[in-house]
Amino acid sequence: MLEQQLLQGPGKLLDEHGELTSRGWATEPILECNLENSHFYALRFLQWSRTKIWDYYAVTTPTHFFSFTISNVGYLGMVFAYVIEFATGRYKEQTLTLPFAAGVELPRGSREGICRYKKGDISLLFMTSKRKRHLSVSWPGFGGTVLNAEVDLTEPEGHESMNIVIPIKGKRFYYNRKINCMPASGWVEFEGRRFELTPDSCLGNLDWGRGVWEYKSFWVWASASGFLSDGRTVGLNMGYGFGDTSAATENCFIIDGKVQKLGQVDFTYDNRNFKAPWRMVSPDGRLELVFTPFFERVAKTDALVLMSEVHQMFGKYNGWMISDAGERIEVRELIGWAEEHNARW
Repeated sequence: MLEQQLLQGPGKLLDEHGELTSRGWATEPILECNLENSHFYALRFLQWSRTKIWDYYAVTTPTHFFSFTISNVGYLGMVFAYVIEFATGRYKEQTLTLPFAAGVELPRGSREGICRYKKGDISLLFMTSKRKRHLSVSWPGFGGTVLNAEVDLTEPEGHESMNIVIPIKGKRFYYNRKINCMPASGWVEFEGRRFELTPDSCLGNLDWGRGVWEYKSFWVWASASGFLSDGRTVGLNMGYGFGDTSAATENCFIIDGKVQKLGQVDFTYDNRNFKAPWRMVSPDGRLELVFTPFFERVAKTDALVLMSEVHQMFGKYNGWMISDAGERIEVRELIGWAEEHNARW
């Protein structure tokens, strides 16, 4: 079994030489993200081009998936949103590609701060304070229509998240926080319809990423936030690809806000037919899931120095998991996603 090493903290992510002070995982973001200490090029002023930072939010409802992202990948900013209607497969997405990330602001940490982009009538604002997150979106002309949103996401007291620090070659690294199953309230307006969000049926996710990457990268990520038959919340977060995960993986599931840590998870899928069922199994016998896609989102970006191709599959998870306490948890028709991402950035 792959040993899972806990992060040592509190403290800073990087020392004065740009070396990681700790590597591993935790259920809280215990390390300060001091990216200004990164030091992997002899000419430090060139390092901004390899630094990648983003806040990716998603809300899963019984009928729709709504996603909003603000990012800065060094020489470009990427601001995008998308909407998927599960029953019909209706899908709209729009991306703004911003040279040198003009107009993009991202917070230093994941516990509090402001993340925003505004130009003209288009505005995305994500505010975080005291375990509450407010997403405000105004996007006239989105997908030929209008996308507006006022969404509140709450981290209940004691709600845990998956936090991981992994090294990448040559003083490169990735610091990531994934929060699943945040109760969501508010509303989203799209195509002339208003969708009310209530915490008994709607849950939010955050993918908060900060790191220094190699130019060519690859990863697989699987996630979900939903409810068990007994009303408890259940989340999934699993993946592999880039970086050195010998200290810890990001693999876990989350029951009622408590992280159940896994080591290795083996994925079986066909990248010539992403719509075929995927299988996720942990060799230690704690998880066995089959993911059956019903919708494929393909997102491609080709901006000279930056190339990105994502096949994000939405579907249903079925199978079982064994909790830390030994409880066998049955998963039935849990809506979530699994993706393969190739990038040169």
